[in-house]
Amino acid sequence: MSNVSTQRQSLTSGSLARIAPVKITSPPRISVCIPTFRRNDRLRAVLDDLAKQHRAPDQVVVVDNEPNGGSRTVIEAFRATRPPFPIDYAIQPEPNIAITRNRTVELATGDWLAFVDDDERAPPDWLDRLFEAAVLNHADGVLAPVEPQVPETAPRWIRRGKFYDFPHQPEGAEVPLNCMRFGNVLLRTEMLRAEPGPFDPACGLMAGEDVDLLVRLARKGARIVWTERAPVYEPIESKRLSLRWLLLRGLSGGQSFARYTLQGGFRPISLGGRIAFVLRSVLQMFVALGLALPAAMAGRHRGAAWLVKACANFGKITVLWGWRYRAYARRG
Repeated sequence: MSNVSTQRQSLTSGSLARIAPVKITSPPRISVCIPTFRRNDRLRAVLDDLAKQHRAPDQVVVVDNEPNGGSRTVIEAFRATRPPFPIDYAIQPEPNIAITRNRTVELATGDWLAFVDDDERAPPDWLDRLFEAAVLNHADGVLAPVEPQVPETAPRWIRRGKFYDFPHQPEGAEVPLNCMRFGNVLLRTEMLRAEPGPFDPACGLMAGEDVDLLVRLARKGARIVWTERAPVYEPIESKRLSLRWLLLRGLSGGQSFARYTLQGGFRPISLGGRIAFVLRSVLQMFVALGLALPAAMAGRHRGAAWLVKACANFGKITVLWGWRYRAYARRG
């Protein structure tokens, strides 16, 4: 792999970054950042995956959002296995995913930061493929698939519905602003350091802190591309195999999308555009509700899909009176 990668000058607020080829450290250092909360078994599994990478991380950062440090024993046991990288562990006690992610960025020392969730599994070539995509595409960031793994014991309608899938993009394409998401991403550290936060704590109890950051970066000139070649896998937890969970996720996603849209986060929006957005959301909600029962007669998964759409559009409307579903609030 080439020792020279196209880099960009530091991004400054309100300005478009200019591409500037510069020589970087050979090989660049990559830190893997993992926020975690009460998933010790799954955290250990992804740490084991990182120890088996063809291209080992130069550092792994784990920040525990459990005030009592519930993952400390996992980290200590893993360190005892003498993994091929140092692992830095810290506790961030406030229930806020944005602040927790920010702490991982503070502790990271790499030239690039790879973010993976504590409930995901990374194949041995994951990190190598992710960085390779950044080099080949002269990118500041790379997004890659999070492939859901629905257990065979899940209800049949859940398995048929493909509720956990996310849209894919063409290989090497710049990711559209409305398709930005975290879970499997590589970002240039210098770019993150130039952003306040970089994750916005105001989003930390709800959702959307990841979209907010990536859109901000892209709008300031960062080139964020897609690769199909570096997937991670997400075994779906049993507590997520329910209509209630799907509806709440739809509600949360609708709220985040509406909040960002109406604030002009994706693109500038006029008063007329805001009114049209709200009216369209109301119409889509009632249409989805009206179609849910007839669709269910052709299969429960079809009816559930329309209910999720109705709930997402209801979420969009709720931002008008300021209600927020706090997906990351502490629950016991």
